[in-house]
Amino acid sequence: MPNDKTINKWKECFNERGLDERFFQSYLEYIKSLSSQNLPIIFETEHLSLLLGRNPSYLDSVTFSPKSHYRDFKLKKRSGGYRKIDVPYPALLECQYWIYENILSKIKLHYCAHGFAKKKSIVTNAKTHLHQRVLLKIDLENFFPSIRKNRVIEMFYRFGYPSNVAFYLASICCLDECLPQGAPTSPAISNIIAIKLDNRILAFAKKFKLKYTRYADDLAISGEKLPVKFIDYITTIIEDENFKVNTSKTQLHNKKGKRILTGISIGSDKLKAPKEYKRKLFQEIYYINKFGLYSHVTREKIRNPYYLNSIIGKLNYVLNIEPDNKKALDFRNQFINIEKTSTNDK
Repeated sequence: MPNDKTINKWKECFNERGLDERFFQSYLEYIKSLSSQNLPIIFETEHLSLLLGRNPSYLDSVTFSPKSHYRDFKLKKRSGGYRKIDVPYPALLECQYWIYENILSKIKLHYCAHGFAKKKSIVTNAKTHLHQRVLLKIDLENFFPSIRKNRVIEMFYRFGYPSNVAFYLASICCLDECLPQGAPTSPAISNIIAIKLDNRILAFAKKFKLKYTRYADDLAISGEKLPVKFIDYITTIIEDENFKVNTSKTQLHNKKGKRILTGISIGSDKLKAPKEYKRKLFQEIYYINKFGLYSHVTREKIRNPYYLNSIIGKLNYVLNIEPDNKKALDFRNQFINIEKTSTNDK
């Protein structure tokens, strides 16, 4: 429903500027459309620049020379190789946060989306697929880069923004004509653009009484059995929605045994952190307790200034999956006390 308070506020604004009723009426439907979605009213690019607290020339610079507003670095992938991360400089980052908080966060996501979604996580994603005989895992190739700028423009246009405003909003969120890895807006935009994909896959899965979830670019489908050529049909839907399957990562589990979904083991009747992950973590803690923290860090040539926090973070990860893991809980309490002591000594 349109927000009457917002409409009246804009009517007063038009009157204060000496604009007649007919002029206001010409914008009324536009105001109603956006206010009904709880989205900010943006009339033109100059208005957008005021809302963002930036000069129009700055928005032009971001739009036509975007690379000068980012720095990049590489992160090592677990599977090998590197992932390029593009981080916006503070001024652009503020603009992107404004778009996220005032526009993107107001859009309702598909309930099957568990990544970058409120009250959803790797745990809720994995829990959906417990106690299922068959599990299909599909990875979308180059997820963020595959979402081109024209699709982002179209998304903002569908919200109700005029084409010029949609263009500038998309330009603030894109780099090299696609979504960058590293912008705070990219996860939300990808989830919104993937709503149609989620709708189509879920509808198809339901025909065969299957469960479906998506965590960012990781798709999971489970149930009693998959029909013949099911993967081919799902691939067709994915490609029809302008995404691409990374076939090297497609996995079909139809026997009991090891099953890891978004970093969580679901092979038994309950969620568990992967055995190898816990083994390495507890072994590391064993050596810390045996030799002492300082000696262990020196022997292993660890240069991470936040090493202690990283151990606590890993223990929190285990406890998020296995809240009743007493060993992890005791270790976490131990290292929190060590961290407090070291902080007080500084």
